Amino acid sequence: MGRACEDPHVIRVALVDDQQMVRAGFRMLVESQDDLTVVGEAGDGEEALRLLAEVEADVVLMDVRMPRLDGVEATRRIAPGDDGPRVIVLTTFDLDEYAFAALRAGASAFLLKDAAPPDLLAAIRAVHAGDAVVAPSTTRRLLDHFLAAPSAPRASAAADRRLSGVTEREREVLGLIARGLSNPEIASTLVVSEATVKTHVSRLLAKTGSRDRVHLVLLAFEAGLVG
Repeated sequence: MGRACEDPHVIRVALVDDQQMVRAGFRMLVESQDDLTVVGEAGDGEEALRLLAEVEADVVLMDVRMPRLDGVEATRRIAPGDDGPRVIVLTTFDLDEYAFAALRAGASAFLLKDAAPPDLLAAIRAVHAGDAVVAPSTTRRLLDHFLAAPSAPRASAAADRRLSGVTEREREVLGLIARGLSNPEIASTLVVSEATVKTHVSRLLAKTGSRDRVHLVLLAFEAGLVG
């Protein structure tokens, strides 16, 4: 399968796509890196669930449009626990409703299939490290597109409940995260240290039960903190 899967410094990647040639290309790219290895492949969501029951993966590259079980439902079944693999959904279309649904289902990021190899590798490493804001400009365009639609989610009671224990400063940080600011940019805006921002982000994740920054962004939109 891959190199030294037991090495804690090697990120274990699973590939899920119904096109074998696409998987082959991703495998060649991933295996070219000393700190990454492919632990398995699957051709659809059902195969992915079986695969992940047999092997341990840190990151899953998940196509969203597949037969039998699509990437959205597969992500929903994979992602509920904090200890499970992080999912990066792959889409052919820049504004893809499937990709948005997959983010809401628990994916940590989405990328276009034609993303440059350095961007894909950076995404795998960033998501594994817990920094799930990958290609923030693209993520913002996706969110803006669907939140502007007539069927867009509005401020919800569930979102308000998740924010009930959040301080005013943490709400402020959450709003800046939702606008795509990085930790250094938030620190500059609020005139605080980057370490203080990291503390606020950690507390936001814990208090709201959010898995990563992408889901903080979704929560901020659903709570009406971002227009």
